[in-house]
Amino acid sequence: MRAKLPKSAGLNLKHSAKPRRTWIRQSHRCAFALLLSLLLASSAFFVPSSVLWILASINAGLIAHGLLLKKKITMLLRLAAVQFITTMGLYYLFYGESQLLDGAVVVLRVLLAMLPGWWLSSTQSPERLGEVLSWLLPHKWAFVIAASLSLLPFMSQELKEIYQIQCMRGARITPKALRNPSNWPEFIYCVLLPLLIQLLKLSKQMALSAKLRHFGRGDHVTHWPSTRDDK
Repeated sequence: MRAKLPKSAGLNLKHSAKPRRTWIRQSHRCAFALLLSLLLASSAFFVPSSVLWILASINAGLIAHGLLLKKKITMLLRLAAVQFITTMGLYYLFYGESQLLDGAVVVLRVLLAMLPGWWLSSTQSPERLGEVLSWLLPHKWAFVIAASLSLLPFMSQELKEIYQIQCMRGARITPKALRNPSNWPEFIYCVLLPLLIQLLKLSKQMALSAKLRHFGRGDHVTHWPSTRDDK
């Protein structure tokens, strides 16, 4: 006689298959987002200036999507403002007023190249990006790239804290003080070097953590599931 399975067994099989289908769809969405970001970032430097407005419209949609997810874009806007002031100042210094429009186009292209990366890191978890990258790249390279992307929020927060502490100590790194180029070395010494030391320390800790988990020793590489996909 054939043994009958309880009805609950079939339900368990269905429930176990559903998370896997969801996991595959999430991986495919992440792969599409990665390809879209690479395409938009590279197009910012190669398309003619007459069609930059199309890229600007697409990136505006990416910004709206990121802001709807409550992602912060303040740091990127500050970086774009610094780049705009620096680039336009250099163009005015070397070429005069006649080439300022060309300088503005250069700033726009660089900003359009950075926006897709911000959107990708804001909408996709580093764990999922590392998994998708491992489809084409060696697993160690994929791990390094994913780990670097995961450091972006830490870098912005650490940079903000170091900057505030150094300003409290009286360092001449305020926006008004940085108008004088003679204060730029102080900004490098007081802010950028401590940030670099913190990143080196964190990268060493991440490498040690991966080593203790025997990363790269097994033939079959697995990926830790991302808990942020379920939120």
